[in-house]
Amino acid sequence: MAGPPPPIPYGNDTIEVCVSFPGKVNSAGVWEDTPSAILSYSLPLLELQMILIFLVSHIVHVIFKPIGLTFFASQMFSGVILGPAMLGQMEGIRDIFFSPDHLGVETIDTASLFGFSMFLFLMGVKMDVNMALTTSRRAVLIGIISLLAPMVFGLAVYDAFKEPHQSKTLSLERLMGITVESLTSCSVIACLLSELKILNSELGQLALSSAVVGDLSTLILVYFNASTKRWSISPKFAIAHVAILITFLFLIFSGFRSLMFRIIRETPDGKPVKEVYIVIIVMVALACGVFTSKFNQSPLVGPFLVGLAIPEGPPIGSALVERFECFVNGIFLAIYVTTSAMAIQPEKFFEDLTTLKFCILNIVFSFFAKSISCFIASFWGMMPFKDSLAFALIMSSKGVVELSYFCTFRDIKFMSNETFSIFSLGILLNSTIIPILVKFLYDPDARRYAAYQKRNIQHLHGNAELRILACVHRPEHVPALIDLLDITCPTKESPNVVDALHLIELAGRETPVFIAHKKQENVVGRSFEHILAFHQYEEKNGGLVTINSFTAISPPKFMHDDICSLALDKQTSFILLPFHRKWSIDGSVEVENSMIRNLNSCILDRAPCSVGILITRGVLDRKRKSLKMSSSSSCSIGMLFLGGKDDREALTLAKRMANDPRVKLTVIHLISDEYHTDSMNWDMMLDAEILKDTKYGGFSNVGNVMYLEEVSNSGPEAARIVQSIADDYDLFIVGRRHGVDSVQTTGLSEWSELPELGVLGDLLASTDLSTGASVLVVQQQHLD
Repeated sequence: MAGPPPPIPYGNDTIEVCVSFPGKVNSAGVWEDTPSAILSYSLPLLELQMILIFLVSHIVHVIFKPIGLTFFASQMFSGVILGPAMLGQMEGIRDIFFSPDHLGVETIDTASLFGFSMFLFLMGVKMDVNMALTTSRRAVLIGIISLLAPMVFGLAVYDAFKEPHQSKTLSLERLMGITVESLTSCSVIACLLSELKILNSELGQLALSSAVVGDLSTLILVYFNASTKRWSISPKFAIAHVAILITFLFLIFSGFRSLMFRIIRETPDGKPVKEVYIVIIVMVALACGVFTSKFNQSPLVGPFLVGLAIPEGPPIGSALVERFECFVNGIFLAIYVTTSAMAIQPEKFFEDLTTLKFCILNIVFSFFAKSISCFIASFWGMMPFKDSLAFALIMSSKGVVELSYFCTFRDIKFMSNETFSIFSLGILLNSTIIPILVKFLYDPDARRYAAYQKRNIQHLHGNAELRILACVHRPEHVPALIDLLDITCPTKESPNVVDALHLIELAGRETPVFIAHKKQENVVGRSFEHILAFHQYEEKNGGLVTINSFTAISPPKFMHDDICSLALDKQTSFILLPFHRKWSIDGSVEVENSMIRNLNSCILDRAPCSVGILITRGVLDRKRKSLKMSSSSSCSIGMLFLGGKDDREALTLAKRMANDPRVKLTVIHLISDEYHTDSMNWDMMLDAEILKDTKYGGFSNVGNVMYLEEVSNSGPEAARIVQSIADDYDLFIVGRRHGVDSVQTTGLSEWSELPELGVLGDLLASTDLSTGASVLVVQQQHLD
């Protein structure tokens, strides 16, 4: 999972560096006797170098950003411009700024290494350690294939170019090139997804999970190989090295991480972490870099591992990212990438044609092997064709981590300047072309929450937990949602995990805030009543229900982003939304909220899972109280079934409720006269299959489920049936069936006032219907 280079067996060598003492750091400024001598001071020289790199990289980025060029590619282009291929040929610029004999080169290299260390530290902070442990089987498969496929083809190229008496240095150089070209760095993937604004999409999450698996597999292979070599040299040394590594990891992920959680507990909600903690964390990260370098590891490993040990999100993770990300990525990382790209020497490309051919074939074969294997694996997993292409390109992308490998190998003389230049140019072309192609193939606005995995109730495994995201706007929404959650029949084998999200409209000039409330804390403010009620419900259901509470304060037009992002992140199966109307005691509409209605419509269009809209008129609350009081009382549910995926999802939920013997379920199947004589299509076969156990009494052993068939050949007949049973049930469950025409409801859509509820949902929610029953309108997840 790590992004820094693997351990390098440094050889014995002598490097001569001439340094003047005492060091000349600060100049006298305008009072300097010899103005030209200002560049002999390290600090003014470093500042001029940073300004030059900053200006060139940002000018390049502003010019080429409209065509989709990423900031990393702009920085690499800046290095080529300032390097020996272009401006570096000018004697004045080369001698003043980047003379190899000047101490300023060592200073800016040190600054760039510090910047890259901080970049990896922040990448570790932003990553979720649990992702590696909770990845899907598909992500594991893609991650392993994305590593092995290019490695196999790269080794084939290696064998084709292998010479009879090939030197060990050349063999090592080529094998390192094959290894780096086979990698899929999660840090690079995360940066690309973030810049393309698709990090929270299903596509982005799958790519990041697969990259984490690939990185983890690479680490295992690299450290196993390194440990084997150490064992062959000295078993005692190998055991000591492994013991130190395990101890270090234990201290980081047990001791240090525990301290982080303690700081989080001591920090009130919405309040920033104390500044002293931020300083200490950064110092620990840098100190761990020094520690790992002492044990023959890359000094970049330490900061990255410390970053991984820090819990992501607020208050610590977000505070570190907020304070350092802009400065590190905009200044220090730009220095690292630009100075690395300045080392590209185009004049050396043709010094050895065999090396040139090997590098080009390795780059091309590795790219196509990785992209084709990832495309096949994702397309085989029911991902749309264009999305599969975009996914394959993302998994084949290269970036700063691969560049850092080549820089490290060049610096320790394991790789020639020619090979470094060719592979670095390959990274530049890769990072330039791939983002442009991905933008062409994948529209982030339309596809941000597109889902490829089945996240609905119907396809849950038998004993899987039901994950529900319950959204609340006003205090009166809480009892109704808890009433419904209470009759979903959670059990020890199939418990409920409810993420309660309180949505607050952004007022004035406040900044949008998303708060993840900690358990057993004293919540204050506008979310107090809502969160308290949900946690009391959790306590009453001892172990059968788990509540996670959140508050989102954002503008109404962005609220759907908070809901869909949380649903994706928590792998939710069902989003539960309150209706936009509030009824008075006499049955008339008291309040209509257009903001809530627009939000509900937006969620129905974009949700990555199934959605339910709860229309409550108060009857369910009274029945819930009786359910709690006596085991003999009951709650009556009517499920109107027409057919189709939304109705199958609604029936699956109704069956789950009927597992409670106190719930009486009646399934009313509306059919036409030709229903039993029509030829069966695939959709009708699926309907018949899900109705079978309900129809023939195989579902319940306590007799609390009834199946009825009602004939309807038109919309008015369906309306009369609904009116006749409106007072017979406490809760109606119907499928939305948006855009689906049927004989049974012909003509109803023309009179629909609330199309987001479907024809039957609109009919049951109508003010013309005199009933006190609540209604749940269900839409199954849209799978691409």
